[in-house]
Amino acid sequence: MLFPIRDVNPTVRRPVATLALIGLNVAAWIFVQGWGSGLPLAQSLCSYGLIPGELLDLASIGTVIPLSGDVGCELGEGWAPSLITHMFLHAGWFHLIGNMWFLWVFGDNVEDAMGPGRFIAFYLLCGLAAAALQIMTQPGALIPMVGASGAIGGVLGAYAKLYPRAYVVNFVFLGIFFTTIALPAFVMLGYWFFIQLLGALPALQGPGGGVAFWAHIGGFVAGLLLAGPMHRSDYYAQHIAQSKTWL
Repeated sequence: MLFPIRDVNPTVRRPVATLALIGLNVAAWIFVQGWGSGLPLAQSLCSYGLIPGELLDLASIGTVIPLSGDVGCELGEGWAPSLITHMFLHAGWFHLIGNMWFLWVFGDNVEDAMGPGRFIAFYLLCGLAAAALQIMTQPGALIPMVGASGAIGGVLGAYAKLYPRAYVVNFVFLGIFFTTIALPAFVMLGYWFFIQLLGALPALQGPGGGVAFWAHIGGFVAGLLLAGPMHRSDYYAQHIAQSKTWL
């Protein structure tokens, strides 16, 4: 298992949009999800999470979907804003911390190439693409989908496109042993994408588990496709995005 620690790819500009997105996710965790405590967490998942079957009106209004214990979601009419709101919610501490760490490691360089305004637009578009693919592959799913993973998958795809040879330092876990290794971004992120595919393919046979693998894949592919058109067109940004090789 690989887990990124940092990249060897300095930025020129302060990553204000990346920091703002991290701040919004943390604020949602504190003020909307009650630091992950039982009832506020469940209410946030039901109210603002993305439920494909509910969004597409494939489930009966009033159906109760159990979450944990005696807590469940009573389905209503599909709520389109959940396509956005679900990106800022998380199911637990590790879910939040892991996503925010990936966003911090890779987001600053992608923002450097795009500028803060375009980066935020890019992030949201990738999140929407991620949600769309997850809905297409599991349209009748009734478990709330939450997390920034799809949008961050887009950030990873853009990083792979813009900085394929930048080195990423990773923890490598081998059972009870671990070490660190620096790998080119295209290797590390290619490994990440392969793991998502391994998790996603079984979900085509029926309802998936607790991880929206197809959302990760949809976000990553969207990031690959949007990275070129959305990075800044001036020469300086092109140099940052296309010409730097950090050895």
